[in-house]
Amino acid sequence: MLYALIDIVSYLLWIVQVIVIVQFVLSLLISFNVVNMHNDFVASIWRAINALLDPILSPIRRIMPDTGAIDFSPMVLIVGLVILQKLLYGAAISSLA
Repeated sequence: MLYALIDIVSYLLWIVQVIVIVQFVLSLLISFNVVNMHNDFVASIWRAINALLDPILSPIRRIMPDTGAIDFSPMVLIVGLVILQKLLYGAAISSLA
């Protein structure tokens, strides 16, 4: 039972990782004018992704030093989520033994 719950949480963490990567790619596409923010579909996706990730990324941004135009908080979030997944799988394996 515990392994199934850990597997579900791990899957949710993977979804957050995918959303972070989508936000990164979309921000690059917007900054290089590949997609236009005047497009309602692009603007709505951008707002939805930012609404999902800003509560998670803003504490990381407050802790990290200012690096200018480069935002490393998504990378820190992904590394933290991967570490959390490894810890959860370790806990699941140790509970089975």
